[in-house]
Amino acid sequence: MLEMNRRQFLAGSMLFAAPTILGLAGCGSSSSSSSAVTWDGKTFKHGFDKDFPPYSYIDDNGDTTGFDVELAQAVCALNGWEYQAVPVNWDSKDAELNSGSCDCIWSGFTKSPAREDSYCWSEPYSINTQMVMVLADSDIKSLEDLAGKKVGVQTGTSAYDMLDTPKDEGGCKELADTFASVEVFDTYTIAVTDLKAGAIDAVAIDVTTGNFQMSKQDGLKYLDEELGDEVYAIGFRTNETDLCDQVNAALKTLASDGTMEEIGKKYPEIYENLSMI
Repeated sequence: MLEMNRRQFLAGSMLFAAPTILGLAGCGSSSSSSSAVTWDGKTFKHGFDKDFPPYSYIDDNGDTTGFDVELAQAVCALNGWEYQAVPVNWDSKDAELNSGSCDCIWSGFTKSPAREDSYCWSEPYSINTQMVMVLADSDIKSLEDLAGKKVGVQTGTSAYDMLDTPKDEGGCKELADTFASVEVFDTYTIAVTDLKAGAIDAVAIDVTTGNFQMSKQDGLKYLDEELGDEVYAIGFRTNETDLCDQVNAALKTLASDGTMEEIGKKYPEIYENLSMI
């Protein structure tokens, strides 16, 4: 039997197991994206969450960095565009995109059925899994043990949506209904801080972001059971098909020439989940 690395296994399994999550890259027709705003063809304004490591964040030196930031900069360098960083409040990302403040949402952004028609989507570049993080010495051993517990999640994330979506629509609202409460945070950094302080009992979080948090501090672990799978892609305004096509072409070039892998190796928390290398 041929051996498969983790990226090959994940990519293959997603094709069969996640028709509600993984779709063909393309553009929707929702009126939520304004057709009056268009890219200027010169400056690529990258909209991202500044506290979503390892995809986009402010490092200890005060510099904006992360896998998505570096990859966006590489796309700009390849295409001869000027790169402009545009940190956005995640709850306001659609307003920022539709007003023209940024040209895309590119920050560990989940392509989900609920968002399918609201954006013009790039090809997925990363596969991710939603998990539950608890303290290493917690008596919570399974999802069932979350009954009556306080569970944190970042606002506007796929985990947030998942906890509010019924099982027959791909979510786990029925599980969330057993919690004492769902505590909503502006960022996962704050959520994990509250977990460590004992203010909440668990955090619903994507595994790559969780891995980054675990790399920075001890005393954390995941439950064995997963909440679900997802893919990350870049969301553009629905009228920006040409811009989306140009970015897709650049991503394929950066994947084939080794640039994407070189950037990915800087972020071991996500490297094995990159689906284009």
